Amino acid sequence: MQLGGVTDLLASFPAWQGFAVLIIAGLVLGFLVRVVGDRYLKRVTARIDGEVDDIVLRGVHSALYVTLSVAGVYVGTQVYDVSPDLAVPLEAGTLSVIIVVWAVTLMRVGRKASNAATDTRYIDRQVVPILQNVWSAVVAGVSVLLLLVLWEINPTPLLASAGLIGIIVGLAARDTLANFFGSLSLYLDGTYKIGDYVVLETGERGRVEDISVRSTVIRTRDDILVTVPNSKLSSAAIVNESTPKQKRRIRVPIGVAYGTDVDAVEEILLAVAGTEDLVLDRPKPRVRFREFGESALNFELLCWVSNPALNARAIHNLNKAVYERFRDAGVEIPFPQRDVSVSVTDVPGELFTREPTEYTADGGRDER
Repeated sequence: MQLGGVTDLLASFPAWQGFAVLIIAGLVLGFLVRVVGDRYLKRVTARIDGEVDDIVLRGVHSALYVTLSVAGVYVGTQVYDVSPDLAVPLEAGTLSVIIVVWAVTLMRVGRKASNAATDTRYIDRQVVPILQNVWSAVVAGVSVLLLLVLWEINPTPLLASAGLIGIIVGLAARDTLANFFGSLSLYLDGTYKIGDYVVLETGERGRVEDISVRSTVIRTRDDILVTVPNSKLSSAAIVNESTPKQKRRIRVPIGVAYGTDVDAVEEILLAVAGTEDLVLDRPKPRVRFREFGESALNFELLCWVSNPALNARAIHNLNKAVYERFRDAGVEIPFPQRDVSVSVTDVPGELFTREPTEYTADGGRDER
């Protein structure tokens, strides 16, 4: 039977009977969709990893069931010649129910899906609720706008007032908004996380202690907490020493006197790095002869440590060990020296020919 035949068949019934048939048909169709859909969804979601697909499909499935259940009333207003005083409220009411159901469903699905998609990192727990609120506000705003249009209420005055309020709030809270969008960009870029060692443009280096919507707190090596607004961090160059891997290479510059056996120096430096517990075996330590300095042959010891927090301690231990090994091996570590020569011929002669002034015992001049 074609759709036109179904319409003609429904039109042959009295209005109240046709409405009852359509409502019952909608409920039955919704029930069938729910039963069959549950079985099908279990098969589909079982093949897909993760929980996001399960949350989205099951959430939309419930809204679809409600939509089909109440759609019979709307179809009845289109099939039967109902008076406008009754048809308009029925159409608007039915569509309003559908809009509200889908709005609530989208808000719930968005919250559950975002919680399932993100991990348990602290920054996720801070930023994701904000994104959820933004998503809920957008869905609610669109739903309210559709409801106003549906009930023939002019939304222009409300939109104008909302725009004016938005401008005022934006000007008053521009710093807060800048920090919010800065934290959002840092989150999306994955610039750093709590526990990472970072180096800022200003030279501060430390461990990330806290990340909030407004700012980031860094604990320096001097155990000082530095709070930096996220708006500045989002536009600055940041060196993350903890990514992509924790291990970091350290550089130890060393200078030896001219005439020193460079092969012996390289052997000593590699031996020192090999005996240091904080230095990793892989990658292997290496020595590089960098340059001929003003008063020294400049070498550099390159080795790796397992964590950026160990940089300073490893350099300290290596410097001590290198100094002791150089002292035992007789390797000279030069330091800048300057010789000052004074020529008597360049000094005015009367400075040396003038007779010295004699003083009395009490410190006064002798007036002889």
